[in-house]
Amino acid sequence: MYAAYIMRERTQIYLDQEQAERLGVLARSDGRTKSDLIREAVDVYLAEADSEAARLRRFREALAYLAEHPVDIMTSEEYTRRKREEGRRREEKLRRWWGR
Repeated sequence: MYAAYIMRERTQIYLDQEQAERLGVLARSDGRTKSDLIREAVDVYLAEADSEAARLRRFREALAYLAEHPVDIMTSEEYTRRKREEGRRREEKLRRWWGR
């Protein structure tokens, strides 16, 4: 027990009230500590994070998000036109400022 304790690193996390209550209920029903459940959840998350299936799932989630929240990306021509307009306005402002 002592060696296992020495090998652990203390980390503090903040849970909202609902998370804390649900974690407490689960810990009591399983006869485990909240810390044990959190360590297990971190292990599962880290194991999944490197798997191909997890990467594919995250990619699909990102696509679904973008489908619901489209991003208006201008064309390179539009970008160039806008930058040139900004430059012309800036030059005109400087000419007025310097009285030319």
